[in-house]
Amino acid sequence: MSTFQLEQTYSNFINGEWVKAASGKTDASINPANRNEVVGHVPASGVEDLNQAVTAAKAAAKSWRKLTGAERGDFLFQAANVLERRANEVAEAMTREMGKTFPEAKGETMRGVAILRYYAGEGMRKTGDVIPSTDSEALMFTTRVPLGVVGVIAPWNFPVAIPIWKAAPALIYGNTVVLKPAQETAVTAAKVLECFEEAGLPAGVLNLVCGKGSVIGSAMAEHPDVNGITFTGSNEVGKRVGAAVLSRGAKYQLEMGGKNPVIIAADADLDLAVEGTISGGLKSTGQKCTATSRVIIERIVYDAFKEKLLAKVEEIRLGDGMSGESWMGPCASEGQLNTVLSYIQKGQDEGAILLAGGNRPDSPELAEGFYVQPTVFEGVESHMSIAREEIFGPVLALMPVDSIEEAIELANDSDYGLSASIYTQNVGSMLSFIRDMDAGLVRINAETAGVELQAPFGGMKMSSSHSREQGQAAIEFFTAIKTVFVKS
Repeated sequence: MSTFQLEQTYSNFINGEWVKAASGKTDASINPANRNEVVGHVPASGVEDLNQAVTAAKAAAKSWRKLTGAERGDFLFQAANVLERRANEVAEAMTREMGKTFPEAKGETMRGVAILRYYAGEGMRKTGDVIPSTDSEALMFTTRVPLGVVGVIAPWNFPVAIPIWKAAPALIYGNTVVLKPAQETAVTAAKVLECFEEAGLPAGVLNLVCGKGSVIGSAMAEHPDVNGITFTGSNEVGKRVGAAVLSRGAKYQLEMGGKNPVIIAADADLDLAVEGTISGGLKSTGQKCTATSRVIIERIVYDAFKEKLLAKVEEIRLGDGMSGESWMGPCASEGQLNTVLSYIQKGQDEGAILLAGGNRPDSPELAEGFYVQPTVFEGVESHMSIAREEIFGPVLALMPVDSIEEAIELANDSDYGLSASIYTQNVGSMLSFIRDMDAGLVRINAETAGVELQAPFGGMKMSSSHSREQGQAAIEFFTAIKTVFVKS
């Protein structure tokens, strides 16, 4: 049973202690399902607070990197156990703070548990290779060494999974971490840090600093003692972070936006395709970087697919994520709601045809939340804003084509390349899609959203800095290769 309590005041976590921001100021975290409910009060930190956290992380790095991978893994195992025990509490904090339904929040929290256990095990894997030397009396091999202090800049849409899938590999490979969560979900981040504290993680190894991205994120990117930055967020901010980190010669990793297509082939199982399109595009209120946005349909099945899709959209029940009857919650903030509504208006202004939704719901019990109806457009041309720009909301754009070749060409007509999927029974179409689709994640007969934690994740084109997160691929970012030559 959850023990989550509203309106508590939270602190930063620096060098193993909970400390208030130096300014003493806090921000209120608001429930997007009910703007009158204060979930908690979180620090409005400044550069001084960040500097303290980086200093603590740098000092802790000396002893943390000397531990064996197995010893570091033990701490991650313990943190996983605590997070699992407190899963309902953490999930409720997430639902109240950013709006996704409780089942989705609980699933994300349990994914965090699984990620911690996965990377705990990575502490026992090899970290290098023996390389033949031209000198018969020498031994040559490679090993991997940590970067040092890693800054994690996390978004609000996955406030448990994303910080953990960044911090866990950073920690297991011997780095120390300063986490800057999105201010909208800083309560959830504090709950996650409580789990690491309870697990006995040494002081300074993992630190939390809450505050505005324009203050904390920028200072982190520019800090001379932060050796690497891993960022998930918008393209605009990501480019600034990358430029700042690059200018001082540190390492950066950016996971940014998507405009993810699903292709519905003429031979697709339409019921399965509709289910995947709705799940991929509308769950979590469309607030996923891998969410389905463009729905590209072979013309011969366009009308049949559209009819089935609209019927299912009509069945979607909006409401507070803590209600078991709700399928889709609110947008995460008033600002995000306004962004979504502006794109819906822009779609209509540019000539797209509104088939469903397009407004805030008129139900009185939803009036105090940041809700928007699930929205479907047709008559969408590739030059329109709703076909090119990331909306990050429950908006689907239907686009008919005459062939799979045209579908793939249209799917690739985007500045982004994060994820894409196709529904088809034809092996040739599958292979063409796998070969020709410019996306870091391609899925067959499955929704665009979601990736398994043991698999590499990242995008092409403007969707990322071309590095990969998660799975064993994470070691490439969080470590550097050292070549060793030994001669007696």
